[in-house]
Order: sequence, then C-alpha cells, then structure tokens
Amino acid sequence: MNANANATATADRQTRLELFDYDRYEAELDELAGKYQAGKPFPHLAFENFLSPAAAGEVARVFPTELDSHWIRYRHVNENKASTDRWDDFPPIIADVIREMNSPRFLALISRMTGIDGLLADPEIEGGGMHQAWTGGFLNVHTDFTMHRHNPTWRRRCNLILYFNDDWDLSWGGTLQLWDFEMNTVKATVPCLLNHAVLFNTPNALHGFPDPLTCPDDRSRKSLQWYYYTVDEAADALPVATTYYARPVDPPMKRLLVRLDNVALRAYAWVKRNLGLSDTLVSRVMSLFSQGKHHH
Repeated sequence: MNANANATATADRQTRLELFDYDRYEAELDELAGKYQAGKPFPHLAFENFLSPAAAGEVARVFPTELDSHWIRYRHVNENKASTDRWDDFPPIIADVIREMNSPRFLALISRMTGIDGLLADPEIEGGGMHQAWTGGFLNVHTDFTMHRHNPTWRRRCNLILYFNDDWDLSWGGTLQLWDFEMNTVKATVPCLLNHAVLFNTPNALHGFPDPLTCPDDRSRKSLQWYYYTVDEAADALPVATTYYARPVDPPMKRLLVRLDNVALRAYAWVKRNLGLSDTLVSRVMSLFSQGKHHH
C-alpha cells in the first residue's frame, strides 16, 4: 500500500508539474521581472504558451458552456458577461490549474516578477475563477475592487488572466485593452487567444474589452482569472469598488450612463459587504427579468 501510495503521489506531482514549466520561467526570471516592471501604461507582462500545450488544450476542450455551470450573470450598462468562482463548477483539469496558480512555488515566481513581497493567493478565488462572454458580450474599461470581501485587511495587488479561445478570429473582438491613466488612449493590447496570458499590477490598472463581441452564437470568450493580495493592517484603508470609465469616443449619453452605473454599483458593493448579499442571489433575481438567453 505504501509503495502504491508513493507511486500515486509521484504521478500526481508529475501531473502538476506538467501543467506549467517552472524551470523555463525561473531560468528567465530576471529578464521577465525587468520587462514586467517596465511595462506601460502600468507594470504588466503578456505571455504566449503560458501553460503546457497539452494542459491548455484540455482546459479549452472541457471549459463549461452556458448550460453546464452555475454562471453568475453580470449584465448592466458597463458589463455583459458571466463568471463562477464555485469550486463545484470546475472540471478536474481546471481545478488543477487554479490550484497550481495558487501554489507556493507560483506565488514565489510572480512575487519576484512583480517585485511585490508577501503575495497571498485567495483560496476562495473571490470574483475570479471561470469567466465567459458570448456574442454581444463586453466589459467596459475599469479599475478593479481593492479589498477582499471576506478578508478586510487583504489589499488586491495583481491580476492574472489566462485565455482559452481556440481558433478565435480576432475580428470578433475580445482583445484586452490597457489604457493610460488619463483614459486618452490604448497603450497595450493582449489577444484573447488560446494559452495567452497577462499578469498586471492593480488596483489602478485601466483595462477591459469595451466593444461587443461579434463571435458566432456557438462561440464564447473564455478565461480563467486569479487575484493576488497582500496584508495591510491600516485601519484607514477604505475599500474601493470596481469603477468603470467611458472612452473619449463614447457619446455623451453613454458617458452619463457609465457614471450613473458606477453610483449604483458602489451602493450594491456596500450592501454586499454589510448585509451579506451574494452575487448568486442577485443573478437569480435579475434573470427573472431577462428575456431569452443572456447573450442575445
């Protein structure tokens, strides 16, 4: 039994290591850290072939569709997409990838890359996990929330986004845009292609894919997302909710609606934090008022 258990443990370790080539990244770490910290308009680094090709292909193959999962729908002026951070919704390979990106070795890697000491992974992957948007889906340019809802001393420091869109036509949209701090222009882009990834500093990073997707109805923009934190005991550090921004090309009415939606979302964030309201409950209530599939 002990021999079998040891063999199983060895096989498990080999499987985990095959998800991500640590040796390759660790060998290039000084160069990667330099590129990351020199990133404009804020520290970031984009990657191709982030996971092992076999792992990325398997994740893309089993990534749940609209009907397979307990998706939380976010559909308002600034967003039309869905996500789930419930572990029960993750196929085994996706759960393995999420755990690997939360592992001590990976945390050490990105801590050195970003120059941020004491990074913490979130075992609840609050707000992260699987994300998906269908035709018509979009996410306006925004900065992210700054505090973990269940850990008030945790401050969000960086994001990792990993894409799983095989045979994606970039003319359908979905490319991630990184904007300058004045919201004047796009300074960098990251294609949402299979096994592409981006790591970037938060909380003041302006990013999004604001143009509605034009992919066929049977396709979707799929990603996995992780948020990393450090502990900040400062009593005067107030949480900041996700904040959306209009683009210079947006008409006056849209700019007004973006601002009004921010007010509503800040109120919603306060209610969630103080009354324990869940996104899942609100998603179910909102679905009662939606006609047809959410991506039409």
